[in-house]
Amino acid sequence: MKKHTYIFIAIATTFIMASCGSEDKKAVVDNTPAIAVKVNEIAVHGNSPFLSVSGKIQAANSADLSTRMMGFVNKVHVSVGDKVRKGQLLVSINNSDLQAKRAQVNASITEATAAVTNAEKDYTRFKNLFAANSASQKEVDDMTANFNMAKARLEGAKQMKNEINAQFAYSNITAPFSGTVTSKNVETGDMANPGQPLISIETPGNFEVRAMVPESEISQIKKDTEVDVVVKSLNKTLKGKVTEVSTSAKNTGGQYLVKIALDKTEAGILSGMFTTVQFPVAKKSKTNLVLLPKEAIITNGQLSGVYTVSESNTALLRWLRLGRTFGDQVEVLSGLRADESYIFSAEGKLYNGAKISIQ
Repeated sequence: MKKHTYIFIAIATTFIMASCGSEDKKAVVDNTPAIAVKVNEIAVHGNSPFLSVSGKIQAANSADLSTRMMGFVNKVHVSVGDKVRKGQLLVSINNSDLQAKRAQVNASITEATAAVTNAEKDYTRFKNLFAANSASQKEVDDMTANFNMAKARLEGAKQMKNEINAQFAYSNITAPFSGTVTSKNVETGDMANPGQPLISIETPGNFEVRAMVPESEISQIKKDTEVDVVVKSLNKTLKGKVTEVSTSAKNTGGQYLVKIALDKTEAGILSGMFTTVQFPVAKKSKTNLVLLPKEAIITNGQLSGVYTVSESNTALLRWLRLGRTFGDQVEVLSGLRADESYIFSAEGKLYNGAKISIQ
């Protein structure tokens, strides 16, 4: 009888402990506050039967000015936004070493000029002596050679002076055309290095669009074709004409550069604005183009991804395979479907499984 009693007590104890364990598990509740997020639908480009590509506006006449010499910057004479005229001094670079070289060359020219004068006198004298049978042919030949060598040394010194004068032009950076200063990458006292962009200028008013067209479509693009250019930031559609079609994609990853000259407009466009160029030709490729804004992309080393919303209303990181870049957007090759949405902003740090509240 005692044996059965002990068994009953053991079973009851096990059942009570199991029940307590279940109650403990049910008591664990996630009380962390939900992160407020904003969600966007995937941008799909491909519904229109006509070819559209992304582009970027730039001034038709622009230049990045640099120098061929190394030296400290004595003074920067302009600021960003200043209007400059052709030939105006923009940057002065210390040229004390060039001044010393020019002094040496001037001395060499003076010496070489004197040597030419003496050699010419000797040549003339021995030529007259030879005519009077008072000098040999060898002596005349020697004087002729000395005269020619003296003239060659003088010419060499003059060419060296021309080279130094050309280097002086690189110590004083001037505007190649009238325009506006758009960037300044150097300050007084900085070291200027050969090839380093110092000042950028452009002529306002005349703008062009640079667009990249995929190889499957480039054969349809012809010079002088009139196109529509949509400037997203201004909500304007401008007219333009194709002025240049590249015939090589060697350094552009299979895409071909197309330049479009914009018609004169008062729309207030600026260099650097992104556009969509709409060509009046039918698309050969019928596949939809899935695009994501760059700011929504999460990077981790060589990996790229984006946060999406799971069925349990939590953040879910999806790794992507990305393709071409179109202005401020990136093509998604795989990892996200066209009928899905993604998180593009959050009021807190997102992580896998984080509770979210869609605003």
